[in-house]
Amino acid sequence: MSETGAQDDQIEDEGREGAEPPAEPGESLFEAPPIGEQERMVEAILFASAEPVTVNELNARMPHGSDAAEALVYLKKRYEGRGVALSRVGDAWVFRTAPDLGFLMQRETVETRKLSRAAIETLAIIAYHQPVTRAEIEEIRGVSVSRGTIDQLLEMEWIRFGRRKMTPGRPITFVVTQDFLAHFGLENARDLPGLKELRAAGLLDNRPPPASMPGLPDEEEGEDDGAGVAAEDQGDMFEA
Repeated sequence: MSETGAQDDQIEDEGREGAEPPAEPGESLFEAPPIGEQERMVEAILFASAEPVTVNELNARMPHGSDAAEALVYLKKRYEGRGVALSRVGDAWVFRTAPDLGFLMQRETVETRKLSRAAIETLAIIAYHQPVTRAEIEEIRGVSVSRGTIDQLLEMEWIRFGRRKMTPGRPITFVVTQDFLAHFGLENARDLPGLKELRAAGLLDNRPPPASMPGLPDEEEGEDDGAGVAAEDQGDMFEA
C-alpha cells in the first residue's frame, strides 16, 4: 500500500471515531420544549377538546421528546382551587367545572304539559265537588277514571289526597291544592269560574247538563257564588 493510501485510511478512521452515533429509531433529533411550554401545549389541547384525551394522544400531538404525563402533573397543580379542575377519566384527562361549583351550571326549564280531556274534566269535578271520591268522579263523568289520570294530577301537585269519607270502605277523597289555585290566580274556591266562563273556555262542550252536576253554578243563579262549593266544605279544602 502506498503512503498516500495509508494516510487516507487514517483520516477516515479518525472521522468515524469523532462522529456521533446514529439516532435510534423514534428518537428526536431536536431538543424537547421546556416543561413550561409543554404544560401550555397540554392545556391548549385539553381546552379545545370536547372529549377526554389520553396521554398517548397528547404525546402524539406534541413535539417529539415531550412528556405529556409530566406536564399533566404540573398542570393539575396549577388548577388546584380554581373554578376549573383537571380531572382524570379512566386513562384520559379533561377539564371540568370544580365539583363545589356545579350548582352554578344548573338550568331550570319550564316543561309544558298538555292535559287530556279526561284530566281536565276530572280536575274540574274535583275543584267543584271537593272533597270527592274516585267513585263520585266516575258517577259525575259517566265513565271510569283511569289511574293514570289521577296520577298525572297528583304528580303536577294540582290535587292531593283529602280525608277519608265516613262511608263503607272509608274511600279516600281528592281536593285541589294551593299550587292549583296559584297557577290559575285564584285566592280561594269561591273564585273558581262559573258555567259561563267554563263554556267560554271550551271545558263544557258535550258535557252533561248542570242538573246532573250538583254544585256547579248555573247561569241563572248568577256568578256571585263562583265555584258553587258550600262554605262549610271549603274549610275541608286543605285539610289532610
